Amino acid sequence: MKYRKLGTTGMDVSRICLGCMSYGISGRGAHEWTLDEEQSRPFFKQAIEAGINFFDTANVYSEGTSEEITGRALADFAKRDEVVIATKVHGQMHKGPNGSGLSRKAIMSEIDASLRRLGTDYVDLYQIHRWDRKTPIEETMEALHDVVKAGKALYIGASSMYAWQFSKAQYLAERNGWTKFVTMQNHYNLLYREEEREMMQLCADQGVGVIPWSPLARGKLTRPWDTTTSRSETDLFGKTLYQQSDAAIVDRVGRIAEERGVTRAQIALAWVASHPSVTAPIVGATKPHHLEDAIASVEIQLTAEEIAPLEEPYTPRAVSGFM
Repeated sequence: MKYRKLGTTGMDVSRICLGCMSYGISGRGAHEWTLDEEQSRPFFKQAIEAGINFFDTANVYSEGTSEEITGRALADFAKRDEVVIATKVHGQMHKGPNGSGLSRKAIMSEIDASLRRLGTDYVDLYQIHRWDRKTPIEETMEALHDVVKAGKALYIGASSMYAWQFSKAQYLAERNGWTKFVTMQNHYNLLYREEEREMMQLCADQGVGVIPWSPLARGKLTRPWDTTTSRSETDLFGKTLYQQSDAAIVDRVGRIAEERGVTRAQIALAWVASHPSVTAPIVGATKPHHLEDAIASVEIQLTAEEIAPLEEPYTPRAVSGFM
């Protein structure tokens, strides 16, 4: 495994981050493809044995049970100082007022709840899952700063928003002496490159580490375009993200993978990782070969002659994935 500094911080993370959205308890807001605790644990063990030290979850994943499973597995398979744990706040965690969002009340309540579920005194990276239009960003940034100063998080990050929103948050933090975001977890892959317009360039300029979600485009980059899975058939959110014209890109991924003698997933992940701002793509795994492909992709260096045909068919589209 290879490692890289997380943005401009001094913390080293593996070039692959294991995303833990697929792990949770059935009946607790889980997706149909979610694995229970017994099924999930081998993936944590496999990741750690391969040198992956970076794990990403969220309070809202399977109503908090993803955090519980993640915390127990990491405690069993690794020492706390050896792993980097990231979680997120924003989503609906209970009915009624203050059950979601990025108010001071929500953040202070949810960080403590996440720490209890994860079984740790602190998280390495605490991220806002989305932008909260109903809460002043000043309130959010000061609350996050207080979380860091209380020792409950080492760093803070953001996810999927407009570049102007991210810039505003960073500016307010710097002006007030508050903690700034060190990462951006955005939607970025060969089938969705709208982040290249502004966000990727902003992160490069400011030294913010990019940790993309869905680097394999919900699995579409790993198989022929018309092939379906149980996840693709039931993933309503995923159905809003991509379009028929993307089939040409998927075909080219398959062609280069065949020429290389590797899997499509390895080519697609190698392309994401080739962007200089990308620290580590976040990869979900529900089958052993998912992690095997992710780990193998770290060693692949695509040539300019391979990258050009992968990128050429892309057509601009409306921004998606923010909500």
